[in-house]
Order: sequence, then C-alpha cells, then structure tokens
Amino acid sequence: GSIKGRVTEQDNQPLPGASVYLKDTQIGTATNGNGYFVLSNVPAGQYTLVVSSIGYTTVTKAIEVQENTSLDLEFTMQESLASLPEITVMTGGNSGIDEIPGSVAYLSPKTLSKFSYTDINRTLRAVPGINLQEEDGFGLRPNIGLRGTGTERSSKITIMEDGVLMAPAPYSAPAAYYFPTIGRMQAVEILKGSSQIKYGPYTTGGAINLISTQIPEELAARVELLAGSYGGRNIHTYVGNSHKNVAYLGEAYIFGSDGFKTLDNGGNTGFIRQDYLGKIRVNTNPDARIYQSLTFKFGQVLETSNETYLGLTQEDFNQSPYRRYYGSQKDQMNVKQQHLALTHQIKFSEHFKITTTAYRNDLHRNWYKLAKVTDSTGTATGITDILDNPQAYPEALAIIKGQTSTNPDALDVKANNRTYYSRGIQTVLSSNFTTGNWQHMPELGLRLHQDQMDRYQWVDEYAMNEGVMMLTKSGTPGTESNRIEGASAFAAYLQYRLKYGNLTLVPGLRYENIRLSRQDYGKNDPDRTGTDLQERSNRVAVWIPGIGIDYHFNTHISSFAGIHKGFSPPGSKEGTRPEESINYEWGVRLNKAALSGEMVLFVNDYSNLLGSDLAAAGGGGSNDLYNAGEVLTKGLEFRMSYDLLSRNLYTPFRMPLSVVYTYTDSRFQNSFDSENDSWGQVTVGDEFPYLAHHQMAFVTGLEHSKFSINLSGKYTSEMRTKPGQGVIPANEKTDAWFILDASAAYNLHTGIALFASVTNITNKVYLVSRRPAGLRPGMPRAFNIGIKANF
Repeated sequence: GSIKGRVTEQDNQPLPGASVYLKDTQIGTATNGNGYFVLSNVPAGQYTLVVSSIGYTTVTKAIEVQENTSLDLEFTMQESLASLPEITVMTGGNSGIDEIPGSVAYLSPKTLSKFSYTDINRTLRAVPGINLQEEDGFGLRPNIGLRGTGTERSSKITIMEDGVLMAPAPYSAPAAYYFPTIGRMQAVEILKGSSQIKYGPYTTGGAINLISTQIPEELAARVELLAGSYGGRNIHTYVGNSHKNVAYLGEAYIFGSDGFKTLDNGGNTGFIRQDYLGKIRVNTNPDARIYQSLTFKFGQVLETSNETYLGLTQEDFNQSPYRRYYGSQKDQMNVKQQHLALTHQIKFSEHFKITTTAYRNDLHRNWYKLAKVTDSTGTATGITDILDNPQAYPEALAIIKGQTSTNPDALDVKANNRTYYSRGIQTVLSSNFTTGNWQHMPELGLRLHQDQMDRYQWVDEYAMNEGVMMLTKSGTPGTESNRIEGASAFAAYLQYRLKYGNLTLVPGLRYENIRLSRQDYGKNDPDRTGTDLQERSNRVAVWIPGIGIDYHFNTHISSFAGIHKGFSPPGSKEGTRPEESINYEWGVRLNKAALSGEMVLFVNDYSNLLGSDLAAAGGGGSNDLYNAGEVLTKGLEFRMSYDLLSRNLYTPFRMPLSVVYTYTDSRFQNSFDSENDSWGQVTVGDEFPYLAHHQMAFVTGLEHSKFSINLSGKYTSEMRTKPGQGVIPANEKTDAWFILDASAAYNLHTGIALFASVTNITNKVYLVSRRPAGLRPGMPRAFNIGIKANF
C-alpha cells in the first residue's frame, strides 16, 4: 500500500521539509515545497505515523495500511514556540507574519539549523534591511544596524532575548560589548517600521528578539559536537522535560577557536565562550479555569578572547592580511555575564492574559588592550591616529611592529574595566474580543527599568624589547576613567489592533520618561572620596506615536504601510537632545504555496541624529553622545522565496531558493564640525559612513529526507569609512566583496545526522573595516564537521 497527503501550517500554507515517517521502521520522507508527501511500497499492517518539523508540535496518528490501497491524509501543524509561557514571540512565528502591518522577519529553528552559525553576522545576512559591519571575524561583538541607523556596537537598535532587554546597560551605555550567543538560540525575530514601536527604547530602525531554547513538551535531549579549522570547536547540549505541573531545561553551549590571525611573536588569537542556561517552570493544571505559570530562567556566560583594536596599515594588509602586530600581544577581553528572569503568566480566559517578567542582568568585562604609543620625544599618540596616518608616526609604528623602544614606558595598555547591571520589571496585558464584524486586540505594556555602567579603569606601561612587551609600570585601578553612568526609566505603550474583514489597523503610542546621570570621580580619586566629583544629568520625556495598516486583496497578496516616530535616548551630557525622526514604510507581500515574497520602501527622516564617541568606531572612547543634525535615509528591501521543484507534487526532493536585496542611501542634510574625530568635517549631502548602498544574498539547497545540501552567498558593495560624497578615496573605503558558504547534512538514523560546513568557500580576502585602528580582514575559509543528535 501507500500513504500520501499534505502538511500545512495553521494558516493553511504548506509546510515544506517536515519529516513524515512510520515509527520503528525505516520508512520515511519529507514534504516538498507544496507540503505534499508520499510513502510508497508500505507493507500491510498497523503503524504509528509521525509528522515533525523543528519548531512545531509533533503530530502522531495511528493508521492501518491495507495491501494495494492508498491512504490520503492531511495534517495541520502548530508552531510550538508561539504557545509557551516562558517564550515571548513577537511575530507569531512564520504563520503570524502575514498579519503584521509592518516589515518583519522570522528565522525559524529549521532556518538556523541549516548552517548552524555561531556568528550573528552570518545568521542575519539573508534578512533584508540589515546593515552589518564585521570586526573580529567571529561575531563576538557585532555591529548591527537596521535601515541605516548606524552600526556602532549595535547601539541604535533594541536587542532582546525572550522579550527582555539584553544590552549591558540599554539606556545609559547601549554599546553591546556583549551579545547573546546566537548558536544557543532556537529562533530569531527582526522587527522594523511601525511593527516594533512597542519594543523600545530604540524605535528608529527596529528590534531584534532572540528566542532561547524552549522547554520541550516531553523528555528530549540534544548533543551537537563540531570541530573545524583554526582549532574551532563547538559543543551544544541540552536536556529537558515537561510534566503536568513542572517542567525544566538545562543547556550548555561552549565554542571557541585558536584564531585565524597570526601574532608576530606567536600566540593564541582566538577565544573560548561558555554559555550555560537553565529554566524551571511550575504551572497549574493545563485545563485549569484560570491557568497560571511561573518560569525561572537563569544563565551565565564566561568568555576569554584574545582580541584587539589594533589593525594593519594598508601596505601590511596587502602583504599579510591575517597578521597581528607585536604590539597587540597582551590584548585580551574577559567577560562574565549573568542573567536572571522570573516570568509569571495568568490566563483568565482565551480572551485575556497578563504576562509579567522581573529581570536582572549583570556583566563585568575588562578589555585589556593597547591604547597609545609614546616615542623617544615623549609624544604619546593613540593607535587610531597612528594607523590612520602611519607616515606621520614612523617611530610609534616601528615600536608596534616590535622595534625595541628607547622609552621604557612606550606602550600604554589600558584596562577597560567596566561593570554593568540592568534590572527591571515589565508587564503586558493582552486582550481580544469581537464586536459585530470587528476584531479587537488591545495590548498595554508597562516597564520600570534601571541600568548602570561603572568605569574603573587604569593604564599599565610596557617597553618593547625585540618584539617582547615587558611590564615597566603597573597602573592604579581608578586612575584612568573613574565614573558611573546610570539611567532610570519608565516606559509604557498602548497598541490597539483592529481587524475588519481584510483590513487590519494598528495604532500605537509609546511613552518614555528617562533620567540619565553621570558621577565622574576623576583620575586622582581612585577611592571615590568625592574630592574631585563632577556630576551631570539629563532628563527626557517623550511620546512616540505610530500607526500601521494592512490590507489583504485576496488570500495571496497584501499591502501594508506605516508611519511612526523614531527615538533614541540622549546621553547624560547637558544639552544633548534625543535622536528623533519620522519614519515611513510601504510594502507588498505575496504568499502563494511554494512562492512567497515581499518588497518594502522606507524613509527615515531624522530631525536630530545622535553620534557617539566610541573607541570601537575610531573615536576617543568617552562614549559621549552628541547632536549630529538632520539626516535623510531611504531605501528598498526585497525578498523572494520559491521551491524550484514544487511543480512536481510528490517528488521526494525540495530545492528552495531565497533571494534578498537591500538598497540604502543615507545623507546628512546639514554641515557641522563633528565631535567625533573619525567623522571630521561634515558637509550637506555627505553620505553616512559604513552603510553599503547595495546588499544582496541568496540561499539555496537540495533537500531530501535522507540528506540536505545548502549554499548561501552574500554580496556587499563598497562602503565609505568616513562621511563624504562623490568618488570614494581609496583610503576611506572598504572594498566590495562576495562570499559563499555551504553546508551538508546526512541522516544516519532518526534524529542523528552527520553535519559539515565551509565558510568563505573561495577563501576570499576582504576588508571589512578600517576601524577602530587600521584595516581588519573578514574570516578566511574555514571548515567544520561533526554530529548532531536529538533524542
């Protein structure tokens, strides 16, 4: 006999790539692009048919197959993430995107598993509207922007894990020197335009919500072991279970590398990161009249990375792009991050629920790295200036390259020692009801939040002796930067979703009331007695409105538009205004069987852009924000996906193809003398730095129930590294590049697969940045191979 049928999602869209098999047999297949499957030559008998897909609740069905007959079956799969109380899913998953009047993207568990990236930059390449500036090649401290917001340390976007703010100090010090481990995540949501107004405080570009591993519905475990080039290793394991009134999950994700760069005097240029997570949930009976659950989530991340801000001169990059100078041999970042969250959900009915989360994040990091070089005349010069103009500082550059210094205190190595906390409580009241033909879905959110950054830094001095750095003077902690930045904020939003037939209208209003402060104890008071204390503060209260509209012309085509106010908090410096803009978008969606697509036009009209004096961006490192005036950003986002084999309804193969393109143009609308040395003098019409005009990516593959092969490519056009217009000077740009990655998996048994991948297949040498100090390369070709097992 035979078994055939179709598997769909809740919105009746086909679910391709779902596993369909007979339990305790070797008979199985995968659904094709239209969701169809067929099992042929099945011996007569009774079986249990299992339908499963990553991120969906597994379905089982008892069946009986008779000789020379065919069974026709249909299955509707429910996304498992969307219904869990410990998970905050903003988009509603794949099936919910069509209902959002704004540009959003959802990277499903299956999408993430295709390449199993540990670098968030590579994970996000296939999402339109994202601007990326790579730095270390591993994605440890990414620079991410959305729709031209600027990329510096991802400080202009809202970063969340399970709906909780995750930047070390989101209001007072948003530069993300810590970013959650992407390899540990089960899904990723990217929200742009008016769809993300409720996820502040940064509402101009958008928000990224990382969804952690869910507690499984039944006893389940995972073991993933990978090893690869440059001493790369990756261990991912978890185990969890759900009982009637209690559930748990324990997870560990450990990955590292010896580094792909070569220090002049040898040594490790890699990293090791250990990420541990636990969840415990207690809940009433699932059928209780008023359902309640309480979920405790706790995690810790430990990282040691031998990373530096010191890049290369153009000449040295051309000769040896993966070189590391002698002067960076002591550079090392140490990080310890701890996360606690307690989430309570009470569901009074199918029409009203309240979800409340109390959270605290603590982070300590010390990035010990070369900052300045003092030559024989006693002149001290920062490494950014030296690498920007090496001809002007020949002696300082020679010392960096290992020449013995005549000055015993030639090398200033700064201990960028900082401690952060972020804590708060947030609650969301969600309701839905119907009046006549109108569906109402009001939602009210409230958040009380505090965060702080404590800078307690010092400088050690070294001599260079034939390529070996020798400590000559130990600094006293608190004698470099010695200050505390803090913020207290109350935020609220009201969003009211109205649906009438094919029309959806979503007005929303956000309120932010923020007090920012700084206590600077100065460099001569490490004990913080207050003798040199200087204090300053800044306060802002702002209403942030927005509205989105979506109309479905039929079951396949819809259009949406939105307008909302963009906002970013100011710094504590008096006179610094918040970043404000008016943002517009219009888009159209297509979703028909194996074909889906989206095109969006957007405009961000800034009345006041905020610049930042970040060392990571080549600035002085004060982290002060400053007013940068008017900027106009406009662009286009395009995405199209299709299964090339979908016309054959019952083929056991799939060949999905996804293509995305982003065009971005961002220009200053006024002239000013920037407070950031890396920007310099800005003139009307100058283009914004580190924003590629053109980005294009594709992902394709061949999938079968027994194996899969995937190929992805990303093209990025040249970028300016400083504001300007016209032809880009050779020393003020990164080159255009095109990178190919591939992966393959072979299923040895149900739940057990061999996995292999290669990144940068052609071993392309490409320049990703000229900051913080000198030229930096992208990751060279690297292989990974290992095994994935799910039990």
